[in-house]
Amino acid sequence: MLKHSLQFKLSQKLSPQQIQLMKLIQLPTQAFEQRLQEELVENPALEESSKEDNYEADDYEVNTNDDDYDDYDNDHIDAQDINIDEYLSNDETPDYKYQTNNYSDDDDDKSLPFAAPVSFHQDLINQLNTFILGDDERDIAEFLVGSIDDMGYIRRTTQDIVDDMAFTQGIYTDEATVERILHLVQDLEPAGVGARDLQECLLLQLKHKTPSDSINLAIQVIEQQFDAFSKKHYDKLLQKFDVSQQQLRKAIDEIEKLNPKPGGSFDGNQKMVEHIVPDFTIRIVDGELELLLNGRNAPELHVSKDYQEMLQSYKDTSEKSSSQKDAVQFIKQKLDSAKWFIDAIKQRQETLYVTMNAIMFYQQEYFLEGEETKLRPMILKDIADMVGLDISTVSRVANSKYVDTPYGTKLIKEFFSESMTNDQGEEVSTIEIKNILQQVISEEDKKKPLPDDQLAEILKERGYPIARRTIAKYREQLDIPVARLRKKI
Repeated sequence: MLKHSLQFKLSQKLSPQQIQLMKLIQLPTQAFEQRLQEELVENPALEESSKEDNYEADDYEVNTNDDDYDDYDNDHIDAQDINIDEYLSNDETPDYKYQTNNYSDDDDDKSLPFAAPVSFHQDLINQLNTFILGDDERDIAEFLVGSIDDMGYIRRTTQDIVDDMAFTQGIYTDEATVERILHLVQDLEPAGVGARDLQECLLLQLKHKTPSDSINLAIQVIEQQFDAFSKKHYDKLLQKFDVSQQQLRKAIDEIEKLNPKPGGSFDGNQKMVEHIVPDFTIRIVDGELELLLNGRNAPELHVSKDYQEMLQSYKDTSEKSSSQKDAVQFIKQKLDSAKWFIDAIKQRQETLYVTMNAIMFYQQEYFLEGEETKLRPMILKDIADMVGLDISTVSRVANSKYVDTPYGTKLIKEFFSESMTNDQGEEVSTIEIKNILQQVISEEDKKKPLPDDQLAEILKERGYPIARRTIAKYREQLDIPVARLRKKI
């Protein structure tokens, strides 16, 4: 029954519009602009209005009836049956302005991009761009990069990845292909990225190093005796590999130089930066919050007049040749694609705006005062329920977008956190707890770093009863190593 259900789900392919919309939603402003230019180049039936065009925006409504496209098959078009009038309306320019005029082109003239560290995932994507890959291979590679967590690991089975690509992206492949592409992803820097577990992560890094006796022994230790190494059973390793203590010491030294969290080493201190543009702006006007969507996310697009004139000429021709019929089929395809894209952009802006508006409302106290302690616990489901969208859609908005606030430009996903109850019975955000944990660790004696159980006791004394394993989880999320690795001589 379960197998049958899975097969049924896989057979339900997403429509081109759904896939296109999901991809557009996850793009930040500058990447969206690039995607827009690509579409304008690829589709001559789509044009961008300039300020000199003097179109009346209010005269246009995107008239896309889904029923008109459901039965559309490019291979079975009868040119005689094409309703030319459908494509000859006077609707040339879309009304992409909200009635409250939340964004405009003028706003952007005053807004300059600012330098920000290249994100870990964006750096991996940039490296992928140097590879020669087919379209399908690139889609799979980018999905794999998107599946890498902040520590640099892919903590999912290959089958789960195959299923997820089919369900959410309309990418249909098999485990063997994913494994092959994964090996390419694991060649990216930093070494060890894309590993499924610590053992594979360490091996990837060792195999990136210049071969030597110590490196070769280290590889053997990790491949063959990883459990013994993890438990520091050095006598067993000496016996197994028949080496001296000095030889084993050198091999272990090589292993200890490795980074168990290759993604965690990627921080804002690196020199590499990119220029990003905030996707939203939040202002305080007369004590009230005001949200603006960057005007660069609201291009004014319309269908090409030339294409409309070509269709008009076809309509006016009494005798229609075979070549003319072929031409009108091509024109219809381009017009359909243009209307699809215009509608997807409109849905993208509405999705971005309503999602960020809900986040702003949910975190109203923080945005009015700027105190991190005012951040309420908030998970993706909270916002998804407020706006009636899927959790995956809210995630796409939050993970890649920035908002300019009176307290600096923030990555939207930073406003999300889980909750816990303090000893007063109050619900507090895990962001607040992580800040306290970070402060305690920064003030510790580095000659005797505090283990997780002692950290748990200190936070309990401060009113936050947290289990040791939770301390370990928060510490890892903060990219803080265990006590023995924090020790300094």
